[in-house]
Amino acid sequence: MSFGVVEGGPGEEFVSTVAGHPFNQVQFTGERHPLSQVKLLAPMLPSKVVAIGRNYAEHAAEMGNEVPEEPLIFMKPSTSVIGHGEQIAYPVHLSDRVDYEGELAVVIGRLCREVPVERVKDVIFGYTCANDVTARDLQKKDVQFTRAKSFDTFCPLGPWIQTDLDASDLALTTTVNGEVRQSGRTTQLIHDIPALVAYVSAVMTLIPGDVILTGTPAGVGPLQVGDEVSVGIEGIGTLTNKVVSRD
Repeated sequence: MSFGVVEGGPGEEFVSTVAGHPFNQVQFTGERHPLSQVKLLAPMLPSKVVAIGRNYAEHAAEMGNEVPEEPLIFMKPSTSVIGHGEQIAYPVHLSDRVDYEGELAVVIGRLCREVPVERVKDVIFGYTCANDVTARDLQKKDVQFTRAKSFDTFCPLGPWIQTDLDASDLALTTTVNGEVRQSGRTTQLIHDIPALVAYVSAVMTLIPGDVILTGTPAGVGPLQVGDEVSVGIEGIGTLTNKVVSRD
């Protein structure tokens, strides 16, 4: 198990293995493997996942909520993180309604605190796709987010981190069994990426590999055991996971 850099053109991609972690100067080991022969894990194991709620106006409306004046933040544990191709475990004896929420994820690249908006680009390592899986019935029952958002496997990330990307205007699409359920753009974010990183870092220190989920567009809905859910983001790729029963 190691970090690597995906290189090559479409259909000819390979992974160049990196020595150590990628957050400092990247050093290659000289090993190369065809991407088709590599098992992709979550592209990082963050110390924390900080998620933003109600950051698309239409999603706030579909949930019957007002748009918050400030970013609404909550946490997901690192134990909820899985990678592309891994399985989302539906806790069927604990929840009757588990939803998908496709999102753009920001990956932090350096230790930082109280980052000014104008310097946010200096602390971002890159971007990846995320699915903020949520036990919606438990969220409503608890009147807060922790249990509903924190089950093991409830934070798929991947398939990789795109480090060279302007994320200000990207298309985001979520499909379930090939049917489009969500379609939005990052221009629709109420609080944009610089504002979110500045806001979160004013509350807590961020360390390399930490993830900020930027919110989900309208169209959230339920998953069933056996479903295959994909989150695709322009310029990054597609994160796909199958839903299985946890019990």
